[in-house]
This record gives sequence, C-alpha cells and structure tokens, in this order.
Amino acid sequence: MKILLAVDGSEYTKKMLAYLTTHEGLFSGDNSYTIFTVQPALPPRARAAVGKEIVDKYYSEEAEKVLGPVSKFLARHGIEAKSNWKVGHAGETIAKVADAGKFDLLVMGSHGHGSLGNLVMGSVATQVLAHCGVPVLLVR
Repeated sequence: MKILLAVDGSEYTKKMLAYLTTHEGLFSGDNSYTIFTVQPALPPRARAAVGKEIVDKYYSEEAEKVLGPVSKFLARHGIEAKSNWKVGHAGETIAKVADAGKFDLLVMGSHGHGSLGNLVMGSVATQVLAHCGVPVLLVR
C-alpha cells in the first residue's frame, strides 16, 4: 500500500505515529511511505525584502525541522520513507499531493476541535476531507 503521512511536528503527529506503530497492517515494511509537510507562505513583502534564496533556505530548514524527527522515528522502526514538502495552504496542498501522487491512504493527526472550533478557526483535517479523493485516516 502507498501511504502518505501528513505531518506538522505537533503532538498530534506524535499520536498519529504512535497509532501506526500499534497497527501492523498500516505500519510494516510492505508499505511504501511518504512523509509530507506544508510550510505556510511568507507574506509577499517579506519574501521581496529578503530575496528568493533566503526564503527558499528558510522554507527548507523549517520543513526539515518537521520531517527530520519523523524520518528518524520511522528508521528506528525499520521503515524507509521518502519525504517531501511544499509551500501553501495546508489542507488544500495535502489533498492535492495525495491525489496527484495516487496514494492508497492518507494518514494524519487531527486536533479534534469539533464543529464549533472548525467554524471559528477552520480545520486542516476538514479541508483535506473536503478536497481529497484518497481515503483519509484521521488519528486523534
């Protein structure tokens, strides 16, 4: 199975990884894993002020802060995973990558704010569910 792990470095990412390790069908060397994170875009004025090279380096470093620990965790459990990141709105970008990559499953942690929280704050998980054609497993 080709599985996309959407991560953000939060406690919810850690809970999702803990869940995977306890479910042998999802967490095995037989599956192909890609770890994915989304970096929010810097404001246009900030990007213009510091220049493309510095902005690209910033995005790369921030993504590695999220992807590095997850890669190490998976490696400790004998799982080799590809990693990738993009800049954009998290929910839409995750859904697009899952669809374009033809993944069999998208797994991500969810804050679980509930209906009122989603109304007030929006939810990455809600956006992913609304835009994604790939089955999604939300771990709370």
